[in-house]
Amino acid sequence: MKKLHVLVLKSFLGPLVMTFFIAIFVLLMQFLWKYIDDLVGKGLDLWIIMQLLFYASSTFVPMALPLAILLASLMTFGNLGEHYELVAAKAAGISLRKIMMPLIVFSIMIAGVAFYFSNVVLPIANLKMFTLLYDVKEQKPALNIREGVFYYDIDGYVIKVGEKDSDGKTIRRVLIYEHTRPGGNLNVTVAESGIMEVTEDKRFLIFTLYNGKNYNELRESREHVTRRPMQRTSFSEEIIRFDLSSFDMERTSEDLFKEHHQMMNLKQLEESMDTIQMEMDSRVETFANQLERNSYFYSTMYLHPKDNLIVLEKSRVNAFDDIPSELTNKQYRLALAEAIALARSNAMLIDNFNMEYETRNKSIVKHRVEMHRKFTLSIACLLLFFIGAPLGAIIRKGGLGTPLVVSVIIFILYYIISIMGEKSVKEGALDPYIGMWISSAVMLPFGLWLTIKTTTDSPLMEADSWTKFFARFRRKRKRRESEDTTVV
Repeated sequence: MKKLHVLVLKSFLGPLVMTFFIAIFVLLMQFLWKYIDDLVGKGLDLWIIMQLLFYASSTFVPMALPLAILLASLMTFGNLGEHYELVAAKAAGISLRKIMMPLIVFSIMIAGVAFYFSNVVLPIANLKMFTLLYDVKEQKPALNIREGVFYYDIDGYVIKVGEKDSDGKTIRRVLIYEHTRPGGNLNVTVAESGIMEVTEDKRFLIFTLYNGKNYNELRESREHVTRRPMQRTSFSEEIIRFDLSSFDMERTSEDLFKEHHQMMNLKQLEESMDTIQMEMDSRVETFANQLERNSYFYSTMYLHPKDNLIVLEKSRVNAFDDIPSELTNKQYRLALAEAIALARSNAMLIDNFNMEYETRNKSIVKHRVEMHRKFTLSIACLLLFFIGAPLGAIIRKGGLGTPLVVSVIIFILYYIISIMGEKSVKEGALDPYIGMWISSAVMLPFGLWLTIKTTTDSPLMEADSWTKFFARFRRKRKRRESEDTTVV
């Protein structure tokens, strides 16, 4: 019995590790294809790229692990069934349930590790990845001054090089616009040729220019603003140093992203939701008091005494008919216009509050979705195992052919239902307890049905059983049609 358990575990571990890393690799290639424009041409260090890929790979575990368990269980029991090892075990009096028992225990352990990973490791990996990805996106492209193209990436300068020799250093027909001083483009440098070099520490770009001129517009006094005098200087050699510190990659503080719901564990999510709820309650109370103060018309007519109009004391009126009758027509129109303006102001205030309240409510929903997601990963690992193991025993095909096709179809169905449920929750159509668990609720009966049929040795994959089933169905249909004809 123990030897059989060891055999089953060894048969399961190999495909599990292989399919897991294959799934991670495929998802990682999709990630690279998505962000290829943000990575290429920026002179990123290999260490930065390796860090980004490592953190990105960690975020793909919730998708890769359930797929790996489904495919590995299908391959394991498919191989055992194809080589008649399951038949031999059953002939020896060992039931399929006992054969599956070590893998059931192992799957439960994987589910526990998956929950720990989703609750502790995944928020940290998301924080590291999004912070690093943000820095990579903000990183300027590597220094690449091309022929005949204006180059804008050096702060305060626009550079155009007419020609570059094959050595990559000698440049000709150089044009430099300087924007470092207030007032715009006040300094222009033109040179016939020069040498372009970067210092060893890559902190500065040195232009050594030959046979050129500087055109400088003076703005040193108020008279220069109106008269705009220009100074022209010729030179045989001039050295210009450009600061390249803006090309260094600056790391953003992780505190900028810590408040995002994907960067939190269960405890942090609960605390964040309590904080948002308290802010919403406080905001509702403040808004109610403000609206109550604005729900009456306050007369605030302060008219010039020469108009001979009565200045009303501040008073509350609930309707236009309650406006004092002693008002003149001009006063009445003025009071009516003020009331309309106040009503419009209140309507705008209500609309703004509704938008604010809806934003905060959506934030709470996203927090709840993230809380449920930490549990659905573990349940998905168990659920897909109980689908893959009996299905592999029924199919009795090993390798990567049939099991791969079947597992991909099942996983795509599971994933589509999960995405639809999550989207419905975020749109407010479903409660998080329903939307986040609807995929598990759909797959659970299928897994139970497969497990029961497999453990009872039901001939699901035998052609004769399906032939007999459809034959019985056709006989019942013909019998029903004949009865209907007899009644007519």
